[in-house]
Amino acid sequence: MEERREIHSIRSRIGDTIFVILCIIISLLCVVPMLNLLAKSLSGTDYLIRREVYLWPKGFNLDAYAHVLKDPKYIKAFIWTAFLTVGCTVLSLTMTMLCAYPLIYEQLKGRRIINILITITMFFNAGIIPNYLLLQRIHMLDTAWALVIPSCMSVYNMIIMRSFFYGIPVSLRESAQIDGASVTRILFSIYVPLSKPVLATLALFYAVGRWNGYSDALMYIKNKDLYPLQLLLYNILNNINSVEVATQEGFSSPGLSEAIKCAIVMFSTVPILLVYPFLQKYFISGVTLGAVKE
Repeated sequence: MEERREIHSIRSRIGDTIFVILCIIISLLCVVPMLNLLAKSLSGTDYLIRREVYLWPKGFNLDAYAHVLKDPKYIKAFIWTAFLTVGCTVLSLTMTMLCAYPLIYEQLKGRRIINILITITMFFNAGIIPNYLLLQRIHMLDTAWALVIPSCMSVYNMIIMRSFFYGIPVSLRESAQIDGASVTRILFSIYVPLSKPVLATLALFYAVGRWNGYSDALMYIKNKDLYPLQLLLYNILNNINSVEVATQEGFSSPGLSEAIKCAIVMFSTVPILLVYPFLQKYFISGVTLGAVKE
C-alpha cells in the first residue's frame, strides 16, 4: 500500500514538473518575440542593419518612438481606435447581457427555438460577399457603423454569460419577485452586481477583439480617417519596404525603417496589454464559473 502511494506521489511530481516545463516553454514563446521587438525599437540603426540586436537594445535611442509620436496619423488612429474599442465593448456587453438574461426564464415562450436559432449562427453565416452586399444595401459601407454593428455581439460570449446567470440561485430572483421587483430591477440589482467576473472577462474578450481587428475595416472602409490603428499598421508593414513609401514616411535608412516598424507594433500592442492586470482577478473565475452549474 505504501509502495503504491509512493509510486503515485512520484508520478504526480513528474506530471507537475512536465506541466511546469510546458508552461515555461509556452511563456517564452509568447514573451521572447515581444522582447525582440522592444529591443529593436530601442536600438541604433547601425546595429539593426548588421542584425546584432536580439533581446537587449544596442545603441539605445528613442528615435523610432519620436517618429511615431510626432506623426499625426498614428496619434489620430490611436485615439480613434481607443474610442472605438471602448464604445464597442460597452455596446457588446449590453447586447450580450440583454440577450442572455431573458433566456434564463423558463416561462419565456419559444425559449428553446430562440436558443436553437441563436446557436445556429455560430456554425453557419452568409459569408463575406453577402455581408458586404447587405451593408451596401443599408448604406453602412465606409461609415463607423460598419465597424460596430456587425460584430456587436458574440454568440459564444452570450452562452458564457447565460451559463453564468444560470449559476446564480433562483431563490434570489424569486425573493425579489415576491417583494415586487420588476424584471429590469432584478437584472440591474441582482444579476449585474453578482456578474462582475463574467462581465470583466467578456469585456476583455470584446476589447481585445476590437482593438486587434482590421479585417472588417479592410473590407468595408475606404475613408482613411476611419482606419483603426491595426489597419494602419497592416498597410505600413506591407508597404514600408517600398522605396517610394519609405521616402514618404521619412525613413532615412533600412535600420530606421526596421526600428519604426517595431516601434509601431509596440505602440499598438502595449496599451491593450496594460488592461489585462486590472481584469486578471476576474478572468479565471469568470470563465470557469460561467461554465459550471451545480
